[in-house]
Amino acid sequence: MMNEQKKKSLDEINESVDVPSVYETSFVQKFLAYSGPGALVAIGYMDPGNWLTSLSGGSQYRYKLLSVLLLSILVAMFMQTLAIKLGVVARQDLAQAIAVKVPKLVRYVLWIINEIAMMATDMTGVVGTSIALRLLFGLPLVYGILLTILDVLMVLLFLRFGIRRIEFIVLTAIMIVGVIFGIDVFRAHPAFAGILNGLIPSPQILTTHRELILSLGIIGATIMPHNVYLHSSLAQSRRYDHNNPKQVNEALRFAKWDSNVHLVAAFLINALLLILGGTLFFNKGNQLTAFRDVYEGLKNSAIVGSLASPLMSTLFAFALLITGMISSITSTLSGQIVMEGYLNIRLPLWERRLITRFVTLIPILVIGFIVGFSEQTFEAMIVFAQIALSIALPFTLYPMVALTSNRNLMGSHRNPAWITISGYVLTTIITVLNVEFMFSI
Repeated sequence: MMNEQKKKSLDEINESVDVPSVYETSFVQKFLAYSGPGALVAIGYMDPGNWLTSLSGGSQYRYKLLSVLLLSILVAMFMQTLAIKLGVVARQDLAQAIAVKVPKLVRYVLWIINEIAMMATDMTGVVGTSIALRLLFGLPLVYGILLTILDVLMVLLFLRFGIRRIEFIVLTAIMIVGVIFGIDVFRAHPAFAGILNGLIPSPQILTTHRELILSLGIIGATIMPHNVYLHSSLAQSRRYDHNNPKQVNEALRFAKWDSNVHLVAAFLINALLLILGGTLFFNKGNQLTAFRDVYEGLKNSAIVGSLASPLMSTLFAFALLITGMISSITSTLSGQIVMEGYLNIRLPLWERRLITRFVTLIPILVIGFIVGFSEQTFEAMIVFAQIALSIALPFTLYPMVALTSNRNLMGSHRNPAWITISGYVLTTIITVLNVEFMFSI
């Protein structure tokens, strides 16, 4: 067994943000002080992989799969709450907490599995960013991929000014993307009655094979391992008296508020994408399996009628660029958490950042040279990235449920029986659905 770790998770930002005392009364002041980690986590729920499944779902089934998006985000809220609890109460991230409990060989195996998952997550951001640069500026994919090294340098730059600076940038990015898609959907004049009906689960989703497979893709693109690792670490970024039970309870409460508010924002953006696909591309003979399909379709009057304009296409590509870059930053942070937590390594900050990024870029570049940097092949890689995430997910969620149910680790904050049972049941359902999705590809 590994000796209990004393090193703080993401030590450069751990307990770096002051929050009001439990005895202060302003809800707004406290919410703003705790707000931020949820934004970094939420961007992982709206990465390019989510884009493809949401747009494709809308173009094929209009608004019917909105209910799947809603259910997915509710499950995400549940899982992120457990990650928050682990970070706030146990003062460990998930990788550290697992590493302490398992033998060295198991720890290395789990690191490899999760490292592959981090690479897959990073891959979707890198591919999304490089395709957006190609759509906007005609930049060859290989140069766009190499340019994504810059977002690692951005992390280094802004962390010099504290995690709050990164949180603000990510929150601003979410707001910009939301406004872009809000404008697009508003101009498209969707059928609001159809949207409301789409939020009600339909039994047909389970009985129609194509709808079921696409629904599984939406769920697989939503629930991802790196988000729980990230949140269990970021929840420790606030500085308060964690020996004061009242302060711990308050930290948990406001961290959950922060998480749920931003996950609602992520749901709204994914829903806007699905609505956009369902309003403009439904029954148009285009299933939107590629970003270029949307980019070209938005300026094609034969597809979207009078709404067609280069501006809409440009805004779409710009939003893709923003989310690709930001999601790459958060996946880089997650890679650092996994590497440090499972291996207990100690490297200079810039080395850790570059290693986690190069571990992702090298296989992408190798594959790129083999396939001639084909845009279609790279977008197909996003689908295969979901397979890697699906494999890692049970090795992430089962331990998290078990750890947060452990009396010795969590004390009075351990999961009640119904939470534990719900966690295991949901994890099992997600695992079974992901296996079904893998065999259907």
